[in-house]
Amino acid sequence: MFLSRRTATLGLMTLSGAASFTSCKSSEPPPAEVPNVPFAVVQPATLANDLTLSAEFRPYQEVDVMAKIAGYVRNIRVDIGDHVQQGEVLATLEVPEIQDELAKAKADVAAAEANVVTAQAGVTRAEVAGNIAHISYERIQTVAAKDKGLIPRQDVDVAQSRDLEAAAQLASANSSLKAAQEMKVGAESEYSRAQAMSQYAVIQAPFSGVVTKRYANMGSMIQAGTSSQSQAMPVVRIAQDDPLRVILPVPVNSVAGIRDGQSVEVNVTNTSTVIEGKVTRYADSVQMATRTMDTEVDVPNRDGKLIPGMYAQVHLHLAARPNVLSVPLDAVDGLGTSVQQVYLVRDGVLHLVKVTVGLQTASRVEIVSGLQSGDHVVVGRHSGLADGEQVTARAATYESTPTQS
Repeated sequence: MFLSRRTATLGLMTLSGAASFTSCKSSEPPPAEVPNVPFAVVQPATLANDLTLSAEFRPYQEVDVMAKIAGYVRNIRVDIGDHVQQGEVLATLEVPEIQDELAKAKADVAAAEANVVTAQAGVTRAEVAGNIAHISYERIQTVAAKDKGLIPRQDVDVAQSRDLEAAAQLASANSSLKAAQEMKVGAESEYSRAQAMSQYAVIQAPFSGVVTKRYANMGSMIQAGTSSQSQAMPVVRIAQDDPLRVILPVPVNSVAGIRDGQSVEVNVTNTSTVIEGKVTRYADSVQMATRTMDTEVDVPNRDGKLIPGMYAQVHLHLAARPNVLSVPLDAVDGLGTSVQQVYLVRDGVLHLVKVTVGLQTASRVEIVSGLQSGDHVVVGRHSGLADGEQVTARAATYESTPTQS
């Protein structure tokens, strides 16, 4: 009995010691694990900042051709799809009253010319009569001065009054001539207006293009489209299809890179044709509703294969940096802020380095300062990393050296 109790006591002591030893062993800290981080190599690359926008072809200019006078369509020479040249006759209107006005204006010019001839003859007669009256007065006055009492004073006064009367008649004749000449100018102006109105009966193409719509037919009554509020019916619609316009809505964050003459690639969606073009003009103002700026590209269409309304993908080359140091975009913290930094891996140790960045593309960013070619920088998530930390670095699987855009 005594033995079994002793044995039991020793057994309890042994178990207690083993438990105590186990407890002491588990309280020791486990060895620290070294983080495994992916890295990319800082290396030269050609970066290009391109912008791809969807747009549609539009006519270079398009207009509804209106008539300047009212009349009936005598004939119309074009139809939808016809190509016309600038100045080509599109239609002719029947306006009988215009011919009457033209004939009346021509008769008024002839009458005014006759009045001028009559007035000029009146001036000539008045000049002759005035010269005779003046000479008679001078002679009588000279004789009366030499031999006083030979010629009565009344005769001298009568001669003087006739001289003054003749001068007044000459002035009146000159005034009548001037009035006749002014009437002739007015008649000629009215005749020119009537001629111009008669020419308006012939409707011509304002520019070269294609007829995209025909509104009128022979016999249609056309009102004069002389007012912006008028509801006059146009004759046809003409669109200039060479060149065509492509209007691009450039986002506000890319507006600073737009300039005249900038090269673009226009990829016609329906035909898979790529056309080289240039920025022709831009609004230089951002629309507040869309935060975009209208930018136009003129595309030649000499063969007529492009049609307004076709869609295109336009690639704008905003900037290019050949052979510059660059890293993947996810290697840099703080892009878009005042401080950018990267984790540099050197001899298995992390170093937090501030960098200056330049051109940024969809996948890479230019390094202006802070790194050298061949440096290894951590890519991907940077959470949990610290400056001076020991790491195991492995090359990122996507790392490559092609031209980035």
